[in-house]
Amino acid sequence: MFKTRTGIAAGIAALAFVSLAVAQSDLNPKNRQELKREDVAGTNMEVIISVVEAQPGELLVRHIHHGEEAFYVLQGATFETADGKQITLPTGAAAINHRDVPHAGLKVIGDTPFKYLAVPFVDKGAPLYDAPK
Repeated sequence: MFKTRTGIAAGIAALAFVSLAVAQSDLNPKNRQELKREDVAGTNMEVIISVVEAQPGELLVRHIHHGEEAFYVLQGATFETADGKQITLPTGAAAINHRDVPHAGLKVIGDTPFKYLAVPFVDKGAPLYDAPK
């Protein structure tokens, strides 16, 4: 009986771990090219420079960062929000996404891919992308 319970508990734990790993990979954009990663001196943070490209039809999954993320739009595009509204982020737009504030959840629509430079300053060792709480 004890072996059965231990086996069931181990199976549930393994399933939870695999589910978490799959959920994390779903948050990470498919076409993210990391250019540079380095510790921020005197802190327990790191800065990561990446170029991200999302093709028409792709979803930028709603997520948070454990720090601040600055971004600059290299190639603008039109998006559809979860409630069906359309918004445009033009080339040259820039913004900052704040710590633990959910953002994205947008689908790229039209014929133009969306490409941007992302520069998050995040807690060292924390996942770059995490599901909103």
